[in-house]
Amino acid sequence: MPDSQAIQSLRQQRLLLEIEYATEREAYRRQTEAVGLQRKVKRGDAWYPIRGGASYYNSLNHLVLEVHRTQDTDIEHNFEYGRPVCFFRITKDEKGNTAIKYFKHTCVVNYADGDRMVVIVEDTATVAEVQHGENIGVQLFFDETTYRLMFEALDRVIQARDNRLAHLRDLFYSHMPASNFSFASSRFPWLNSTQERAVNEVLRAKDVIVVHGPPGTGKTTTLVEAISETLKRESQVLVCAQSNMAVDWISEQLTDRGIPVLRIGNPTRVNDKMLSFTYERRFEAHPDYPELWGIRKAIRQLRQQRPKKNNYHQAMDRLQSRATELEIRIQSQLFDEARVIASTLAGSANRLLDGQRYATLFIDEAAQALEAACWIAIRKVNRVIFAGDHCQLPPTVKSLAALKGGLAKTLMERIVENKPEVVTMLRVQYRMNEQIMRFSSDYFYGGKVESAPQIRSRGILDYDHPMTWIDTSDIDSHEEFIGESFGRINREEADLTAATLVTYLTKIGHQRILDERIDVGIISPYRAQVQLLRKLIARQANLKPYRHLISINTVDGFQGQERDIIIISLVRSNKEGQIGFLRDLRRMNVAITRARMKLIIIGNSSTMGRHPFYKKLYQYVTSSSKE
Repeated sequence: MPDSQAIQSLRQQRLLLEIEYATEREAYRRQTEAVGLQRKVKRGDAWYPIRGGASYYNSLNHLVLEVHRTQDTDIEHNFEYGRPVCFFRITKDEKGNTAIKYFKHTCVVNYADGDRMVVIVEDTATVAEVQHGENIGVQLFFDETTYRLMFEALDRVIQARDNRLAHLRDLFYSHMPASNFSFASSRFPWLNSTQERAVNEVLRAKDVIVVHGPPGTGKTTTLVEAISETLKRESQVLVCAQSNMAVDWISEQLTDRGIPVLRIGNPTRVNDKMLSFTYERRFEAHPDYPELWGIRKAIRQLRQQRPKKNNYHQAMDRLQSRATELEIRIQSQLFDEARVIASTLAGSANRLLDGQRYATLFIDEAAQALEAACWIAIRKVNRVIFAGDHCQLPPTVKSLAALKGGLAKTLMERIVENKPEVVTMLRVQYRMNEQIMRFSSDYFYGGKVESAPQIRSRGILDYDHPMTWIDTSDIDSHEEFIGESFGRINREEADLTAATLVTYLTKIGHQRILDERIDVGIISPYRAQVQLLRKLIARQANLKPYRHLISINTVDGFQGQERDIIIISLVRSNKEGQIGFLRDLRRMNVAITRARMKLIIIGNSSTMGRHPFYKKLYQYVTSSSKE
C-alpha cells in the first residue's frame, strides 16, 4: 500500500497549484485587458515598438523570426527561452482612440539576448505581418505549458505503484531511513573538509542527499566535483535547475572541467561558449546536417508544387523517410557523446528526452523550485541530489491563498525536515568579510558558517567599516506607490543612493577602481526603484567611466552573484511601520550576502526597526561600525 500521507499531501499540493494557476491566469487576463501598454513595457513584460528581422528554419526545423526592440532598451525584460508570447498591433479609430489588436497565434521564445529575440512562429502570415507591419509589439503570454507539465507530474506521482517513483515519493514524505552504500571516503585535497564530506555523501547515497550551501560556501564547486566523480561510476547524469540562468551557470562550470554537456533548451546568456554545447548548435555542426537541411528544403519546395507533381506522395514519402533516418542518427550520436544532459526542470519533459532514464538527477537551486516542478524530472531517475539553500530565495507564488496553504514549501525543505540525516552542509565561505558574514551566519545558520582565513579581513579602504547603515529617518524621505503590482519608489532614497555611490568611489580613487576592476551592485527589492536608480546613475557624468562595473537589479536578479561593494535601497518609509514583502527575510539574506568587502544599507530605521529582524540588523551594523 502506498503511503497515504504522501498521497494526501500531494493531492493538497495539486489543489494549491490549481489555485495558483487560476490566480495567475486571472492576473494575466486583467493585465492584458486593463494594464496600460507602457506599464507592461516598464515591467519588462512587453516590447513596443519592435522591428521584424530575418526569418528562417532553425536546425530543429522550426520557422523562426528575429525581432528587435527599438525603444526602452535600458529596461530589464522577462523574455527567455520557452516562454510563450503573442504579437499585437496598436490601431486607431476615426476618433483617434487607440486599441490593441492581438494576433491570432501565440508563439514561443527560441532565445532572447539583450534587445534581440528569436521567436518560433506557426505560420508565414505572422512573419509577413511582423516584418512589414507598423506599430507592432510583442508581450509575454500566459504560460499554460509549464502548469500542464506540473499537473501531469503530480498525477503520475500520486498514481505511482510498486515502482521507483512510488518508493521515492513514500521515502520523501516519511521518516523512513534513506539507503546508502558503505565504502571508504575518497580524498579531494583541493576541497575543504565540509565540501569533501558532501561529495562523499553524494557518492554513497542510494536514494537522496541534500547539499545545503549557504552564501559563498562553494556549492557549485562542490556540485561539479560530485558530478565529475559520479560520472566515474555512471555513463550519464541528468542536471536540472528551476531557471535557465542556473542551468547555464552549472553547464558552463562542467564544460570548463572538460565534461561533455548537452544543453536541452537555449541558454539565456547567449554567447559562443554557451551556444557551443546546446542541442541545436551541436545538431547544426553534425556532418550529416547539410544533407538533412537539403532534404527539408526539398520537402518545403515539393509541398508548394503539390498540384503539379504526379508522383507527389512517393517523392514525399521517400524524402521524409530519409529525413527521419538522418534526424534519429544525429540525435542518438549527440546523446551518446554527452555525459551530462542539462535542462530546466520543465525542460526535462522535452520530447528529445522521451523514454530516457538516468541513475542520478542533480537539482541545483532546488530551494527555488516548486515541488511539482521537481517531480517532472524525478520521474526519469533512480536517485536525487538536491543542492541549494532554503534560507535564501523561495519559489515565486502569486496567490496568497496558495502561499498560506504551503505551495511555497519546496521538496528540498520537506526532506530537510523529515530527514536531517541526509543533509550535508557546507560551512566555510570564501566571499565575505567576516563582519558581513557573521550576522547572516548567526541569524540564519545557527552560527555554523565560518569565513576562510584568507578573506576574513578583506576590505577596500584602510580604517573603513565593512558594513554601514545610512539612516533616512532624519531626512524627508517617503515611499510612493506607483501602480498595481508594479511597486514602490522612494525618490529621496534613490538620490541618496546615487550620492553615496559617488562619494565612496571618489574615496577609492579613479585609477584604482579601473586597475583592480572594483565592481558595485545596487540592489532594491522593488523593481520600480531599480528602474529609477538606473536612470539616476545613467545621468551621473562622473560615474560614466565605471558604468561597466556597476550593476543595478532586484534581489532576485542578484541571486547567485557577488560584488566588491553592495548598496541596498530598502525603499519603505512610513509611520505605520509597514514593510510589505520585506517580511520575507530570506530575500534580505540574499541581499546582504552579495557583498565581498563593503555593504551599505540605506533605509528608514524607524520604519524597518518595527520588525525584530531589521531592528537586530540595524543594531548589529551600527554597533559594529563603532568598534
